[in-house]
Amino acid sequence: MLFCSEDIRIQWYSDRSANCYLKSDTLESRPGFTLLFVLSDAVHLEAPDCGTSFRFTKNQYILHCLEREGKAEVWTENQTTLEYLQIDIDYQYMLQLIRPAPDGESAELLEQLIKNRFIFLQPHTPPFTTVEMHMIMKEISGYSRQGVLQKLFIEAKVIKLLMLIFEQFSEKDHTDQPSETPETVKKYIDEHYHTHLRTEDIARLIGINQNTIRKEFKSRYHMTVSDYIAELRMLKAKKMIIDRKVMIKEIAIECGYEYVQNFTRAFKKKFGISPEKLRNE
Repeated sequence: MLFCSEDIRIQWYSDRSANCYLKSDTLESRPGFTLLFVLSDAVHLEAPDCGTSFRFTKNQYILHCLEREGKAEVWTENQTTLEYLQIDIDYQYMLQLIRPAPDGESAELLEQLIKNRFIFLQPHTPPFTTVEMHMIMKEISGYSRQGVLQKLFIEAKVIKLLMLIFEQFSEKDHTDQPSETPETVKKYIDEHYHTHLRTEDIARLIGINQNTIRKEFKSRYHMTVSDYIAELRMLKAKKMIIDRKVMIKEIAIECGYEYVQNFTRAFKKKFGISPEKLRNE
């Protein structure tokens, strides 16, 4: 359990143990709204009491309304991992956030939530978690403060997640198939972000106009290609500085920076502290 209050409850479940049994868990939800982010592949969810059944691929999610307490079984097809993040949001809390007025946009939004129209982005396909959503989940799981500060921090992050979800659904178009370009670009960046990587290089390699790449990538993941590359580099650098006794210059090179001064400047801008200071804390 990462966080629990009257309005919001957050649980991160992860079973990566290696054994010969299928991974499974019982997911319990309170009346209200449940956000379920599936972080592993080939996951099934079945809730007999509300007639819900899904099969998820990795990094899909649903926002589901429950009128009463319910239980669901989740399990994997394979034997390697079961991982998900579950956020339960109280109905009255959501009501206060939206503040529906008669015949207003907020009233329509609440109706869509109650009727569970935020389950499929494309027909019969749960939506995919964006890069920005992933980053918010990492921030939630990594926050160490307690008390009022934690409550304010968690509420702000949950509200941001809801905003991203509503934006994602407001942009959907059921008549067009989603482009595969953003996923292709993201996969390439994930594998090569430590190299000297530019959008024009990616465009030349995969044979797609760089302006198209920039536009579709930002539309899908709500951040630019260069910002995503920088984010991956900084996260890797921070981990290396904390976990490994490697020279700052070597870390800069391994994270794709030719000059250590540029790396130090980017790191301080991102985390508000220099690499050297972080290592010495």
